[in-house]
Amino acid sequence: MSIANDARFWDRTSRKYAKAAIGDQAGYELTLDRTRTLLGPDRRVLELGCGTGTTALRLAGNVRDYLATDVSAAMIAIAEQKRTADPVPALAFRAATAEALTQEATRFDAVLGFNYLHLVRDVPGTLRSIHALLAPGGLFISKTPCLGNMNPLIRLVLLPAMRAIGKAPYVSVFGAADLDRGIRAESFDIVATEDHSTKGTEARPYIVARKR
Repeated sequence: MSIANDARFWDRTSRKYAKAAIGDQAGYELTLDRTRTLLGPDRRVLELGCGTGTTALRLAGNVRDYLATDVSAAMIAIAEQKRTADPVPALAFRAATAEALTQEATRFDAVLGFNYLHLVRDVPGTLRSIHALLAPGGLFISKTPCLGNMNPLIRLVLLPAMRAIGKAPYVSVFGAADLDRGIRAESFDIVATEDHSTKGTEARPYIVARKR
């Protein structure tokens, strides 16, 4: 299995993904509002795993430059259609990975990764790439499902069964404490850890980390 397999999975499911409702709309709005407080009008922002661009379209109007990326070209195509219908001058979409972007000269004041880190195959390596993509003192802002803290039936039974029939993507399983340690280990300081969930006790911490 590889990133190419992941891209094919998300390409296949892109249209269904685009039509899906946000599970916790109130929690999502809290995340957007909190993130806006951290992004100023002079900021250069990178979003990783942007999907079909919903978050990018909501946030990009408040910053200087906003590059939204995803491994899936089909997801990016849908995002471009949305941008054409609702133009945001500061916003650009691109099919790319964090690792590929480190080979370029541009560095960002903030990197966003919402519902993203659990879907990458090498979490420590991705965190190192994010660190490299940030300007000195830049922020990594994430919101990540931590399956290690969720119902074990999900990670031990349901998820493997769905992956076996091609109905679920690759997912990394870790807990919130593991995520915290992993981010700190890659030369970040944790500025804030928040819970934006408004439904149940979902383990999906919102973390603001600063590059050391």
